[in-house]
Amino acid sequence: MNFSSKLLENAVAEFAKLPGVGQKTALRLVLHLLNQDKPDVERFSAAMTKLRNEIQHCEVCHNISDSKVCEICAAHKRDRTLVCVVEDTRDVMAIENTNQYNGIYHVLGGLISPMDGIGPADLTIDSLVERVKADEIKEVIFALSATMEGDTTIFYLHKRLKDSAVTISTIARGIAFGGELEYVDEITLGRSITTRVPYEHSLSR
Repeated sequence: MNFSSKLLENAVAEFAKLPGVGQKTALRLVLHLLNQDKPDVERFSAAMTKLRNEIQHCEVCHNISDSKVCEICAAHKRDRTLVCVVEDTRDVMAIENTNQYNGIYHVLGGLISPMDGIGPADLTIDSLVERVKADEIKEVIFALSATMEGDTTIFYLHKRLKDSAVTISTIARGIAFGGELEYVDEITLGRSITTRVPYEHSLSR
């Protein structure tokens, strides 16, 4: 792709680094910003800079947060005996949008994937085990994507938690194998949570 401006080329190259954004889409986004008023572009730039510099991760559940403890963990009306284990913040948002869950969360920060060099030590698994030992948690729900990596992670987590006193369950598989949790419609995801099953039962299927 030939550019009439090095500044334009550099901006397109940066946008093209975003997931799912090719050069043509990146060029369209950059040209769109160029057509905006300067104050609008400055607000956009300031918002991204502020996000990168000030964003935090909840010291309890590891969800993205504006403060040391996220709003969900700080909410007194949440059921603290119930913790839902998810891959990342997108899954927290997806489950919250169902309005079918009132517990708290634990964000792993990824899934075990030896092919990608991601092992248990790269995730917040030890933190989850400590929470189960220390908190008043009575049930742990695995709400991970129905993929090989998701199943591998669930199997490992079950091994780490099976000797604890908590109930271990997994969301019902109304979700097709290979499906990413964030793309499941809210009704299906909500039903999968409310009709969750003990993890041992899912192994016999």
